[in-house]
Amino acid sequence: MGEEDMRFVVLNSGHKMPLVAMGTSKTPFGEDVSIKGPILEAMMVGYRHFDTASVYKSERDLGEAVAQALVTGVLRSRADLFITSKLWTTDAYPEGVLLALRETLKRLQVEYLDLYLIHFPARSKTAEFGKEEILPIDLEGTWKAMEECCKMGLTKSIGVSNFSCKKLQDLLAIATIPPAVNQVEMHPFWQQRKLRGFCEAKGIHVEAFSPLGGGGVTWGPNAVLDCELLTEIAQAKGKSLAQVCLRWGFQQGVTLVLKSFKRERLKENLQIFDWELNEEELHKIGEIPQMKFARAEKYVTPEGPFKTLEDIWDGEI
Repeated sequence: MGEEDMRFVVLNSGHKMPLVAMGTSKTPFGEDVSIKGPILEAMMVGYRHFDTASVYKSERDLGEAVAQALVTGVLRSRADLFITSKLWTTDAYPEGVLLALRETLKRLQVEYLDLYLIHFPARSKTAEFGKEEILPIDLEGTWKAMEECCKMGLTKSIGVSNFSCKKLQDLLAIATIPPAVNQVEMHPFWQQRKLRGFCEAKGIHVEAFSPLGGGGVTWGPNAVLDCELLTEIAQAKGKSLAQVCLRWGFQQGVTLVLKSFKRERLKENLQIFDWELNEEELHKIGEIPQMKFARAEKYVTPEGPFKTLEDIWDGEI
């Protein structure tokens, strides 16, 4: 296997997915600040996998960047890219899936997605998260609609995000097309060993969001970026702490969704393929005490399907 081949994974759908993606979520979510420029920069330095979602309000920026890259020759064709987007909770019901996907494709100015994910295992009446807004997801009906989108050629692969082992088991029991990917929080402080083992056994590829821990800007403390052990390893390697985190994730065999809008950081994040962490370093990282940052407390409501965090994560917290 050559170095270039190592940068891809073949999903259970038979399609190849690049193991490094540029994430396009903006904090807070909104369309007021364009990230078209940084997306084009990412394409120019070598990114070919882009992760978006309807709730991020970044699909339009990504679509405009893709269109410009095709006109200017940065990309040869749409087939050069792997584009992931996600079904938000407001559209997570059987009749909402196809409509939502068509709107996503319209904003992206493309004819198909490479991967479409159920963003969270719940449905919400509106974008608000009040006690009467969160509803149980009709998993079977919603997944059947996802499968139909796949059969129609509107997305090449389908999957989920933020699903526990139990919720994946429930999905596999009713799926005709199994999920290709489960995108979850994963970094040295939340290593997801149980979930990764389950997914490997079931042929589901794990994709890591917030591989640097979210860094306080999005949620939680700066625990990952302030970690003394990771700092020591980075200094010994002559690498940045971020590169150590990303190389660790790469050596776990997961796809990394990286969010940076700065050209130098975008380039640095790709410089993780020609070196590796040794067994001692991996062992030390494996002993870091675990803490989940993205806990999704807003989904916990007295009248909703998740009355406790345990109901959401099924013991994986």
